Amino acid sequence: MGGTMKFTSARDLVLAGLIAGVFVHILVRAFYDSFPPLPTFSGITLLVLAVVETVLGFSLRARIRRPSGRPVQALTAARAVALAKASSLLGAIMLGGWLGVLGYVFPRRGEFEAAGADSTSAIIGAVCAAGLIAGGLWLEHCCRTPDDEREDQQRSDR
Repeated sequence: MGGTMKFTSARDLVLAGLIAGVFVHILVRAFYDSFPPLPTFSGITLLVLAVVETVLGFSLRARIRRPSGRPVQALTAARAVALAKASSLLGAIMLGGWLGVLGYVFPRRGEFEAAGADSTSAIIGAVCAAGLIAGGLWLEHCCRTPDDEREDQQRSDR
């Protein structure tokens, strides 16, 4: 207990996305003919979350960098970091899932009408999931204090 929180690593996100992508691709291959059509804009919810987190990130960043104004409570910052980490992980899993679907339906879009429509849904979902990853990572970055940034700079100079 009492350890420091580590920032989200790209390795963790890539691994989660790969596992989800392979799993979803296997499921789609096995059961695609029994799936209902994918809603075209089903991934938009992820984009809405990404926008909210991006705006929250700018707000927190301004408050952290200007301590003379309204200070950020430690619990608020911890909650924001937890939200950011969960969102970037969810985004990676969803991106992997959408790419797993796309890997199956995109080559078959000429064979089945449903595959063409599902390709569009998968592309929109993948773009929105990538946006959620970016929003989560941005929020996490914005919660860093100037002291954290100085320590990182000193470590990289060594």
